Amino acid sequence: MNGRLLVFNCHESWVHQLRLLDRSVDIVVDLPGRHTRGWDESIRPVPSNARLIPLSAVLAAGEDYDCIVAHNLTDLLDVRSLAAPRLLVIHLTLEGMFLEQNAKSNPMEFRRAVTHFLAQANTHVVAVSALKGRSWGFAEHIAPLCVDPADYLPGQGDLAAGLRVSNFVQRRARTLFWDFHQQAFAGLPVTLVGNNPELPGVVPSRDWNDLKHILSRHRFFIHTADPTLEDGYNTATLEAMAAGLPILGNRNPSSPITDGIDGFLSDNPSELRQAAGLLLNDPALAARMGAAARQTVRKRFASAAFTAAFTSAIAVAQSKCQLTTRKKIRVATH
Repeated sequence: MNGRLLVFNCHESWVHQLRLLDRSVDIVVDLPGRHTRGWDESIRPVPSNARLIPLSAVLAAGEDYDCIVAHNLTDLLDVRSLAAPRLLVIHLTLEGMFLEQNAKSNPMEFRRAVTHFLAQANTHVVAVSALKGRSWGFAEHIAPLCVDPADYLPGQGDLAAGLRVSNFVQRRARTLFWDFHQQAFAGLPVTLVGNNPELPGVVPSRDWNDLKHILSRHRFFIHTADPTLEDGYNTATLEAMAAGLPILGNRNPSSPITDGIDGFLSDNPSELRQAAGLLLNDPALAARMGAAARQTVRKRFASAAFTAAFTSAIAVAQSKCQLTTRKKIRVATH
């Protein structure tokens, strides 16, 4: 392998993608303020090239890392004593983050402060989508999400029901267009899977294999989102496409779906409800559209695109770190 990365335990489905890199990975666990202090096996298994390690052990060992991969500023501050290239991954739009956290400060002032801090910390930034990169002012480097249809069970569609996979939907109601979702699908057989303690009877999948089984049985998948706050897809949407499910949702500039081909898109909840009825009553149509969705995700979200983009981002982070080191040496010798 080409060296070791240090990444913080958050966004397990994203961190799991790092198994695709030719590198060993240390995942920092036992952090306060996270949904789970360890690795959440209900989302993904621990990557085969990774080990779990508490922050205290990381700081005590003082190991040389090829790159430190952070998800927020707290992560960067936690490892400020380590000398290594730094990479910040943007998972949310700035506006969406402020809304969900009910933050009172000015988003643009916060963005300027973050930009200044990252420049001082010599940290390179990569975003998971163009929308999210633009919202923070870091559109230079995009490492798109990826899925491999070979990882998923073939769609059976034997359960005449729709599916949505999402955590904390009430907290994220505006971002997820939850009112629109309810208008379109209320009263229809729709399964909600995820960590939603405020919703009785809604639970997350037991593990990734359980999620694959759930995906394989349902007739279609739902993703709705405010186009100014969130993309027209997320990891769960891409997983559903990889499993052969057509996607239903509102129109969004970044949606990978072509209306009528691999799903249905409409800003009219009544139209989307009618589309759901078609798929519930016609499993053959759902299977054809699901097969098209599988082809779409294979072409647009291939693993190779992620590995190439993220490897490039690591290289830029390393170059920035080396440049800073050379500048410090020149200053010290004059």
